[in-house]
Amino acid sequence: MENGVADGLVVGEDGLVRCGWHGGLPDYLAYHDTEWGFPVADDRRLFEKLCLEGFQAGLSWLTILRKRDNFREAFSGFDFENLASRNESEIDRQLTNPGIVRHRGKIASVYNNARRAVALAEKHGSLARYFWSFEPDRTERPQHLDINYVRANPTTATSTELSRKLKKQGWSFVGPTTVYAFMQAMGLVNDHLEGCFCRPLVESARAKFERP
Repeated sequence: MENGVADGLVVGEDGLVRCGWHGGLPDYLAYHDTEWGFPVADDRRLFEKLCLEGFQAGLSWLTILRKRDNFREAFSGFDFENLASRNESEIDRQLTNPGIVRHRGKIASVYNNARRAVALAEKHGSLARYFWSFEPDRTERPQHLDINYVRANPTTATSTELSRKLKKQGWSFVGPTTVYAFMQAMGLVNDHLEGCFCRPLVESARAKFERP
């Protein structure tokens, strides 16, 4: 603890206490304050985030965040029904796109996962309904979330189970760590640390959120 602030937390220039991972960078800080952890039920946003988490593998989320608009343009706003009909030539075309991460496997995964998403949405009614069925029960979560818990748990039993089921359905780049990062970002769990000013805001948003 430093200056009364627990490990993993920092005090911003505005006097607010936050999780420290944004590093004070304006775009990363805005993402922390306004997006990360707030619950999402929009199928395209859920699909986008799962794909972008796949692109992040081996990289930093900041790298992906700063290319996010390019990814959205390249992949038709992550309209998975549109993407599902694309053929192999689309992969080759995207490999020439300097605005995204040019990794053949990850690019191919977007189109593969789009087809899997169409099938999943048809079976369950929506992606949101399926993904939110994996929201952990409160009893599975720590009463006090500190940096030690977060560092020790890059995956959870729930993210491992969701990863396993997605892979069984043919999804790719959906390992347990990737899936847990998706769950953190889309609000299926609230991993803002105790003391972060966003934690109660996310809790309030989750309390009001109508589960699909």
